[in-house]
Amino acid sequence: MSATRVNEVPVARVLVVDDEENQVRMLVAALRVEGFEASGTRDPDAVMDILRRDPPDVALVDLMMPGLNGIELARKIRDAYPAVRVILTSAYHLSERQLSRADCGVVGFVPKPYVLPELAEFLRAKIARATPVPPAKSGSRLCAS
Repeated sequence: MSATRVNEVPVARVLVVDDEENQVRMLVAALRVEGFEASGTRDPDAVMDILRRDPPDVALVDLMMPGLNGIELARKIRDAYPAVRVILTSAYHLSERQLSRADCGVVGFVPKPYVLPELAEFLRAKIARATPVPPAKSGSRLCAS
């Protein structure tokens, strides 16, 4: 049994949703190295069952998936689990304006391929704040909404 220190920060939980198995495995492993409790699934239809059992702090959701796409899934998560912050990811860039017009409740966008230190910092910021993070500094590829 491990002891918890009073001032110890709880581990942030991230759910990775991507239809590409290699992406899920790589990102889950990388996020664990960065100190997150990470899990993943290739099946967007299984996400609601996963959330019902143990909702994460953040769901990192691929935009382009067969069947239920990332925007549709983000809306379902927002409606059923509003405390779960959803971040979309894709090789196709989305602007803050596009995210806003999609009205799917996402709190940001991360382009592929990932720059892991940027992604980890972005996730920590989203988890640490209950309100949206201001847009990233000029030159950053990450988009907050």
